[in-house]
Amino acid sequence: MSVQKGSCPDGGGAHGTRRKFMKSTASVGLAAASSGLLTGIPAIAKDAPTAKPETLVQQLFGTLNDQQRKQIVFPFDHQLRSTIDNNWHITEARLGRDFNKDQQDLIRQIFNGLHSPEWAEKVVAQIDHDGGFDDSSIALFGEPGSGKFEFVLTGRHVTRRCDGDSVAGAAFGGPIFYGHAAESFHESAEHTGNVYWYQAKRANELFQALDGKQRALALLAKSRGEHGNKTVKLRGNTSDLDGIPVSELSADQKGLAEKVMEDLLAPFREEDRRESMNLIVKNGFDNLHLSYYKDENIGNDEVWDVWQVEGPAMVWYFRGKPHVHTWVHICESA
Repeated sequence: MSVQKGSCPDGGGAHGTRRKFMKSTASVGLAAASSGLLTGIPAIAKDAPTAKPETLVQQLFGTLNDQQRKQIVFPFDHQLRSTIDNNWHITEARLGRDFNKDQQDLIRQIFNGLHSPEWAEKVVAQIDHDGGFDDSSIALFGEPGSGKFEFVLTGRHVTRRCDGDSVAGAAFGGPIFYGHAAESFHESAEHTGNVYWYQAKRANELFQALDGKQRALALLAKSRGEHGNKTVKLRGNTSDLDGIPVSELSADQKGLAEKVMEDLLAPFREEDRRESMNLIVKNGFDNLHLSYYKDENIGNDEVWDVWQVEGPAMVWYFRGKPHVHTWVHICESA
């Protein structure tokens, strides 16, 4: 089975006018209700889905005919399971073409269940805008209900996983990807309409809280770039991580960093947010490094479009030029 990849390359962004930034420091998503990193993330008030995504994956597996199984079912340890890219199809099957209406509905329910109730519709709308949810592809590794399994959905600007904790020590079941090209391929400095731009605003709020010496450590020239699986490779140590370590922040700055991390996780379901934070804490929150990249700044306005949070077993790489691409990989160990 060949992996089908599309093209969503890097490119120079259109220069915009300097934007007035940080009019309000009100946080987005979970931070308004946050009780702090070590006390966990509060439950979302809205009702949860009636069935867990893992249960729905098992139901979907039971509906597959022989042809569909040939297209999308693989052994759990197949190398394709760990693949990731910014614009690709994990199999040749397409949701809107190769699955009946009931199966399509199950797949949408699975996907929605991987996100918080506040975010599910916005995420699907982003995918429909960028490439079309019906043009997404899926793969199933292993057999749900009888052992280890993982469901993977991919397309332009989307890679999501549902594994029922089959992949030990990995948040989200492995690396995930999300992005958005809202107004155009080359977005303006304001990133008008971009559903994920709020995350850069929060990260820039944290940068604004740094003093001059700290900013000098955090502000670097150019980022790692995008190289498929290599983009989310974990380093396993802190000695060669770029940027400023959280250990160099004051108590107030660390508190803000905790809330920013919670906000980055806001689009996802509560159990994945909790697992992610628990793994980050296990590896030492002070071991995280913050980096911002001055050479990839749309509009030269010093609101940094490209930044990352990296730890020994974590990468959160946000590339906002020419539009938003985000790579996430959080593990117990590298």
